[in-house]
Amino acid sequence: MSKIVLANEKVDLRRGVDHIGISASFVIHDGHGRILLQKRSAQCRDEHGTWDCGGGAIEFGESIDEAVRREIMEELCAEPIKIEFLTVYDAHRVHESLPTHWIAIMHAVQVDPDKVRIGEPHKIDEIGWFTSKTLPSPLHSQFQKSYAAALKAGIVS
Repeated sequence: MSKIVLANEKVDLRRGVDHIGISASFVIHDGHGRILLQKRSAQCRDEHGTWDCGGGAIEFGESIDEAVRREIMEELCAEPIKIEFLTVYDAHRVHESLPTHWIAIMHAVQVDPDKVRIGEPHKIDEIGWFTSKTLPSPLHSQFQKSYAAALKAGIVS
């Protein structure tokens, strides 16, 4: 959370609510047509119980590539084999009756499926590998934007 001081008063600014949040986001894949999705826990910021790709806020001073690598290690305990830029999109939603706005910088990231495990059990209830024919439900509200870019790039079968 960002803090700003106005006339000796500290004010907390919330990413995506008080200012646009920017996320390093990714579609994890195995290089053989499967993608890894995460089921969001009740302790996540929003959209609890939905299946989603991965990602997180880019920290001040951090490069996009550093953020992608850090988030994958935090969430999935795995090192990327290959990172490819896919697209950028606006994520406009409403959370707890407040409009939110994030910019998602989406990447395709190949990992070794045998090395993946849940690194943030407080945020992730379960993970699974899926193809176009086996996608779980319910899906995160922004999933289709990420998934469309992965399909276009030929990552998912």
